[in-house]
Amino acid sequence: MADGRSFNVKLFIYDLSKGLARQLSPMMLGKQVEGIWHTSIVVYGEEFFFGGGGILSCFPGGTILGMSDSTVDLGNTEVPRDLFQEYLSSLRESTYRPEKYHLFEHNCNTFSSEVAQFLTGTKIPSYITDFPSEVLATPFGQALRPFLDSVTITPSGDNGMNGYGQW
Repeated sequence: MADGRSFNVKLFIYDLSKGLARQLSPMMLGKQVEGIWHTSIVVYGEEFFFGGGGILSCFPGGTILGMSDSTVDLGNTEVPRDLFQEYLSSLRESTYRPEKYHLFEHNCNTFSSEVAQFLTGTKIPSYITDFPSEVLATPFGQALRPFLDSVTITPSGDNGMNGYGQW
């Protein structure tokens, strides 16, 4: 913004099922799904994500999930790092506190989409954000809902940067 510097923004996409969703979904859901998605935003040389531990960060690929299964280039941002950190702090205190995590309605993918919108003006791909409603629309999804509502995913980053890896 003020200094005209531009920073690349990437979406890291992880398949939490490691390919099992693709294989088992026709039997279990009655429809083909490609994966069970976890996403994070990579910008300023750091990976940012949301889970049961709140908003966390680490070096890219530094979560227990390892390197992402795929990456989407979301474009560039001119938002300075300090402004981005202020934005994250406000999210951390309001919308993305640890206790607000919900596997289907308020998760890593809603966080990634909101952050992508802030940084680049675009959201993440809809096949990721629409996935929970697609699963819940199936009889199997409805049967599993009580169990799934209690699940919290926290891919901790063990490579925190500059002392704020756990925010």
